Amino acid sequence: MLLSGHNPITGYVALFQGVFGEIYYFGETLQRMTPLIFSGLAVAFALRTGLLNIGVEGQLIVGWFASVFVGIVVEAPMIIHLPLAMAAGAIAGALWGFVPGLLKAKFEVHEVIVTIMMNYIALHIVNHFIRNNLLASGQRTDFINSSASLSSEYLAALTDFSRLHWGFLIAIISCVIMWFILWKTTKGFELRAVGFNKNASSYAGMNVNFNIILSMSVSGAFAGVGGAMLGLGTYQYANILPAFTSYGFDGIAVALLGGSTSIGIFLAAFLFGGLKEGANNMQAAAGVAPELVEIIIALIIFFVASSYLVRWIYTKLQFKKEGK
Repeated sequence: MLLSGHNPITGYVALFQGVFGEIYYFGETLQRMTPLIFSGLAVAFALRTGLLNIGVEGQLIVGWFASVFVGIVVEAPMIIHLPLAMAAGAIAGALWGFVPGLLKAKFEVHEVIVTIMMNYIALHIVNHFIRNNLLASGQRTDFINSSASLSSEYLAALTDFSRLHWGFLIAIISCVIMWFILWKTTKGFELRAVGFNKNASSYAGMNVNFNIILSMSVSGAFAGVGGAMLGLGTYQYANILPAFTSYGFDGIAVALLGGSTSIGIFLAAFLFGGLKEGANNMQAAAGVAPELVEIIIALIIFFVASSYLVRWIYTKLQFKKEGK
């Protein structure tokens, strides 16, 4: 900020006020962090099982589209329609994660390469279907039926009519679900064991290939539900995307900063949601370009990643010292 001729104190005060200054801003921050929680959970679940899912962005996009599609074409009571639309998002994301999981398990194709490519496939396939089958006014679909909506008049009124919706509570529950699956179930132990050492897990009688496929599918399901939060909650429609949403890629940073733990992901998502929401006020009140927030996020990723390098160097030095 100093180098660009701005007052850092004024800038950060404006950033803080853009999150906590008004109840509306706080509600918008919670709304922004909701899909980030899901994308962070998706990345973290894969990391905990020894996989790197870079395809969360694509899985989120197909989940967004699938949930909106069900929200538009199906007519049913809310008790059926809303869970069905959310399940459609989860299934779409899971299928998009299943493919790289299958290729990894059966043919040792690296999941990073496949998931990156499938991001682009998801983006353009979804745009194709919207443009040719569901396009309404402008560059979007019709709005979903109210029976599939996550919007809440109560939460909106409580936060001065922000876009906060019930998806925020679902995100909190999902954090608990991930923790329970990985740390309180036998299958979760298997998944983590395969991530630590595939050969030892296979020797112990675990089905390594099945667990790899399952891990990527569950990771994709988390991402797909994150897309449903956008389609059924924030926007309540799907639109033609000129580029990626960035929610999936930000999920990588959220998972890294959160240490791939449920509580860490929740707190990291709040930080990132606050930075993105506060950036608007920082520009309006202090004249600081909102791109500065992207620089801050990049620096967070850099320092988190460098901690692994520092730890590795420290370990090497300790071994060398003990060797002497």
